[in-house]
Amino acid sequence: MARPRRGWRVYVLRCRDGSLYTGATNDLERRVARHAAGLGARYTRSRLPVVLVLALPVRDRGAALRCEAALKRLTRAEKLALVAAARRRAAPAPVATGRRGRR
Repeated sequence: MARPRRGWRVYVLRCRDGSLYTGATNDLERRVARHAAGLGARYTRSRLPVVLVLALPVRDRGAALRCEAALKRLTRAEKLALVAAARRRAAPAPVATGRRGRR
């Protein structure tokens, strides 16, 4: 089994109350699991369940912390627009079937 890719990531979680939480980690799967188990940040503990809505790869710890700080300065609307844009980029392209439809 392949080992999960590790590296620094900046992430955004959507909490039960609709609020957004931003963090940085070098082990995204473990960190999100800790948040989901109520062992993460105090903010997310009282707002379970949480859902990962954005994860951005960054070069190193310093870049992760700078990116996290920049994301935290964004307004809620700007964060939601960033999440929506990332979701559109990640959506699979439609598959051409070679058929034009029914005749």
